[in-house]
Amino acid sequence: MQVELGKQNTELAQKIIELSGTNVIGCYQCGECSAGCPSAFEMDLLPNQINALLNSGDADAVLASNTIWLCVACFQCESRCPHGIDAAKVAEAARQVILRKNVDRINLWREKKLEKLPAVAIVSAGRKFTA
Repeated sequence: MQVELGKQNTELAQKIIELSGTNVIGCYQCGECSAGCPSAFEMDLLPNQINALLNSGDADAVLASNTIWLCVACFQCESRCPHGIDAAKVAEAARQVILRKNVDRINLWREKKLEKLPAVAIVSAGRKFTA
């Protein structure tokens, strides 16, 4: 999926959009996705802010955020979005970009309090060791 973004487009933002199969360019920042997100209270960037950053080509901020690891993939965002933008797919694509580089935000063997981590972070971190 090739999406035309502004002049500030980065290759990495385009890769995330391509992997997600979601046209984030249609996001007009209504905030419905963020308003319905059950994990929003823990996120440093809300789902609509992730879309805005990708639209501006700032994929580095997206990859550095905790939001992509906190998304529980409940698809509440997609069901509320007037354009059907699926923020959960965008978060999964961003996680895949990081995991393909073989980089983890956590070390499962050194982390003392695994119960405080979101389940998706533990599963994602464990995937690279089982492949």
